[in-house]
Amino acid sequence: MGRFEGRVVAVTGAARGIGFAAAQRFAAEGASVAVIDLDEDAAAEAARALTGPGDAIGVGADVASSAAVETAVARVVDELGGLHVLMNNAGVTRDDLLFRMSEDDWDLVVDVHLKGTFLMTRAAQTHFVGQRYGRVVNLSSISALGNRGQANYAAAKMGVQGLTRTAAIELGPFGVTVNAVAPGFVATDMTDATAERLGLSVEEFRRRTAEGNPVGRVGVPADIAAAAAFLASDEASYITGQTLYVDGGQTLG
Repeated sequence: MGRFEGRVVAVTGAARGIGFAAAQRFAAEGASVAVIDLDEDAAAEAARALTGPGDAIGVGADVASSAAVETAVARVVDELGGLHVLMNNAGVTRDDLLFRMSEDDWDLVVDVHLKGTFLMTRAAQTHFVGQRYGRVVNLSSISALGNRGQANYAAAKMGVQGLTRTAAIELGPFGVTVNAVAPGFVATDMTDATAERLGLSVEEFRRRTAEGNPVGRVGVPADIAAAAAFLASDEASYITGQTLYVDGGQTLG
């Protein structure tokens, strides 16, 4: 029996990368999974690729749009029969130094990461409070501690941590826990794009990062999926309002 048998899990930004790895982890552990992504075709394709005993659907939604979020959550509940776990993973980067960063790039990153987490959590909590059970896992980042060229991303990810703590306080009395995972360097398309921005090959960028990490390797999406699955499980029912740094010790230096 899987830890999520009989549960419905929604993961945003789940067509690829960390989101897809998390969706697969939940599916493998028995959940029915909604893959939510801005690209509806990619979401549907990812849902078909999941392997597990439960059902899976792909849902297209812009998490920065209140109307789109409400429609997406309603569809998940209608088609999968409920909602028990929400993982807010959708993200985008528009890196640049502060003096060159445009308002559009600031707004896009903050809207997707922070506003999107707020909107999805607000929509899901209605169902969680009514059933007096729910799990929210938000994606922060070690960049929340500050990272050159990522003022927008860092601000959004630290905002996610503040939102996580506040939502945990408000929703705890209703049987809902809210936690965050803050990944370090994880090998994904997004970090590969950072390598390109820095003028490095993907291999060189990963090698340099691994050398500066106590565990001597970079992270992979499955590392983050494992942490998210634990925080979403009943084993973590006495943990709420926390941000777990999953970074191989990268922030210890």
